[in-house]
Amino acid sequence: MNDGGTQHGLSRRSMTIAAFSTVVEWYDFTLYLYLATVLSRVFYGGGTTSLAVTLGGFAVSYLMRPLGALVFGQVGDRFGRRRMMLLSMALMTLAMLGIALLPTRDAIGPAAGWLLLALRCVMAFSVGGEYTGVVAYLYEGAQPERRGFITSSASAASEVGGLLAVGISAAVVSWLTAVQLETWGWRIPFFIGAALAATIGIARSTLQESPEFERQQRAGSIPANPIGHALTHHRAAIARGFAISALGSITYYVGIVYVPSFLTSTGAMGEGDALWLATAAAVMVIAVTPLVGLLSDHVGRKPVLIAICIAAAILPMTMFAWMAGAGSSALIGALVLAALGGAMSAVGAVATAEQLPGEGRLSGLALGATAATAIFGGLTPLVSHWLLESTGWVMVPGAMIAVVALAVAPALLTLRAAPHAPIRD
Repeated sequence: MNDGGTQHGLSRRSMTIAAFSTVVEWYDFTLYLYLATVLSRVFYGGGTTSLAVTLGGFAVSYLMRPLGALVFGQVGDRFGRRRMMLLSMALMTLAMLGIALLPTRDAIGPAAGWLLLALRCVMAFSVGGEYTGVVAYLYEGAQPERRGFITSSASAASEVGGLLAVGISAAVVSWLTAVQLETWGWRIPFFIGAALAATIGIARSTLQESPEFERQQRAGSIPANPIGHALTHHRAAIARGFAISALGSITYYVGIVYVPSFLTSTGAMGEGDALWLATAAAVMVIAVTPLVGLLSDHVGRKPVLIAICIAAAILPMTMFAWMAGAGSSALIGALVLAALGGAMSAVGAVATAEQLPGEGRLSGLALGATAATAIFGGLTPLVSHWLLESTGWVMVPGAMIAVVALAVAPALLTLRAAPHAPIRD
């Protein structure tokens, strides 16, 4: 089966830099959600309504992610994966530094909230191309029999970034007084993120180009219009990528990232304790992700995806009910949801990349996987919060995950499964 693969792999140094650069990407991007309750006070005045506005800002900015994926995907498909990754990290560095330097609501009034939203949109735009670019780069540089494990390293490394974000957030919230936190302390995690992004940007300047893109250059097969190429030739593959990413996004953003806000909203825990619990959940994701990626190399993507889909339909409602009860049950619930989200991220990364050939791969991922992430990742924390506040039903976030799992199950059942080979028709 022709998979548009590579003839020669990438150097270990280039693969390592690419994989671990997602640490910065996810640190910068998830930090906003982990500090949502603090930012709601600093930029929007505090209270339940302000938290909803803050989560709404996350959802609105997330809609920029597919646009960024399309723009950067065009760059990556036409001019190379390396150039695209350099541009996206430079833009992310500037956006993160801008947030760290923002004046607060006390200083300039409601304009502070609008500036925060604008910079969040810039960051979402840059992240749109970032993750798909790294996944494609790792997939194209890995040996076929190790693609699941190698590509899952991007997901594992991104969770290291999430772990750093929640750990640093928890430390800042726990160690500073409320006045210190809202006056200047909230800026510390954002300054750290800007410094990390700048460091990775410098390291990326030494990356090799993807051997898959070099193959296209030699063959003269680079599409002049990658988006049109993907829409013309690979609509079914785009749809499958959308379905896989929909389940991956909601299990991650509702089942993991939204959890601290859920715990504080229900009164199960204070901000500091909720963030420390989220830190434990991040460790679980890091442990699970490479194991599931390795498993998918041995048994194929389809069996792993179907098993995760069944678990996502059955477990999350009970886990959210347990978390609302606080205590040890909250920890168990959070760890189970983290394992579920980490497993889906691991196999979802390689499975979406395998739906498309090298020509137009990044644009196809933007149209399918990233579009699903914008809907089922960016919007779902806000929808979860609104439904929770409206109904008072603590299992409603889990019900959302279950509904999506049932909806995408037919698409997953149509995948062609073959170990060490792409699953596409």
